[in-house]
Amino acid sequence: MELISILKKWTLPIAIATGGIVYLLFAFIPLLAPVSDIFEPVFNFLLPICMFLMLYVTFCKVDFRKLIPVKWHFWIGVFQVLFVFIVVGIILFFKLQGDGLILMESVLACIICPCASAAAIVTQKLGGSIEDMTTYTFLSNFICAALIPTCFPLIEPNVNVDFMESFLIILNRVCMVLVAPMLVAYFTKHWRILRPLYNWIISVRNLGFYFWAFTLTIVTGTTVKNIVHADTTALFLVFIALLGLLLCLIQFAVGRFIGRFFGSTIESGQALGQKNTTFAIWIAFTYLNPLSSVGPGCYILWQNIINSIEMWYYEKHSNKE
Repeated sequence: MELISILKKWTLPIAIATGGIVYLLFAFIPLLAPVSDIFEPVFNFLLPICMFLMLYVTFCKVDFRKLIPVKWHFWIGVFQVLFVFIVVGIILFFKLQGDGLILMESVLACIICPCASAAAIVTQKLGGSIEDMTTYTFLSNFICAALIPTCFPLIEPNVNVDFMESFLIILNRVCMVLVAPMLVAYFTKHWRILRPLYNWIISVRNLGFYFWAFTLTIVTGTTVKNIVHADTTALFLVFIALLGLLLCLIQFAVGRFIGRFFGSTIESGQALGQKNTTFAIWIAFTYLNPLSSVGPGCYILWQNIINSIEMWYYEKHSNKE
C-alpha cells in the first residue's frame, strides 16, 4: 500500500522518467533497436487516442452551463500577448541571427502557444475550477490563432503565413482536440442510454489524470528523442533547457500573481504557465527554425515537474486539514 501511495503522489515525475529512460534504452542498446521499430507506430497510434480519452473523461465532469468567460481570462490573455510582443520586439530591435535567434524563437514558441488541454485536469487535482480552465483553453487557442500569422512573418521573412489560412488550420486543430471530446462527453452526460457509462466514469477517481500520465510518458519519450537527435552542441541544448526553466517559472509566477486579484491563483497560474507544448513543437517545425522546437520540448518537462510539486504541496496541506 505504501508503494501505491508513493506512485500516486509522484505519478507525473514517474511518467516523465519512464518515457525518457525507455527511449534511451531502446536508442542506445542495439539488441532493442528492432523492437523500437515495432513499438514506434504503436505509440504514435495510441497518443491521439489517449489525448481524446483524457479530455473526454475530464469533460464528463464539466458543468457546461458554467463555461463562460471570467475576469482573469482577460488579464491572462493580455499578458500572453504582451510577452509575445516583447520577445518579437527584442528579435527585431537587436536584429538577432544564428544561435541568438534560435534561442528567442524557442522562447516565443513556448509563449505564443495556447494553454495545454491537460491544464483542466491538473487544475481539478489542485482544487480549482475545471469550467474556468476549460473556457480559457478555448480562448487561448483563438489568441494563438491570431498571433501566429501576425508575428511570424516579421521574424522569419522567408515564411509566407496567410492569416486566414493559418487561423483556419489552428481552428481545425482546436475542433479535433477539444471540441470533439467535449461533444462526446456532452452526449454521454445527457443521453439516457449512456447514463451507466457516465456514472462509471464519474465514479472512477483521477481517471483522466492517469490517461494524462500515460500520454505524458509517450510525449516525454518523443521529446528526449528530439533532444538526442538535435543538430547542435550539448552546451547549447543545456542553455535552451535552462532558458525554458526560467521562462516556465516566470509564466507560472505571473499567472498566480494575476490570479490573486480574482481569487483564482490556481487557475490563472495553470492558464499562463502550462502550455500545449506538442502544439508549440509543431509550430516551431512549421514556421520557425526546427532547432527551436527543443525549447518547448524541455518546457514540457519543467511544467510537469512544477505541477508535481504543486500537487504534492496541495495534498500535503489538504491531509493536514
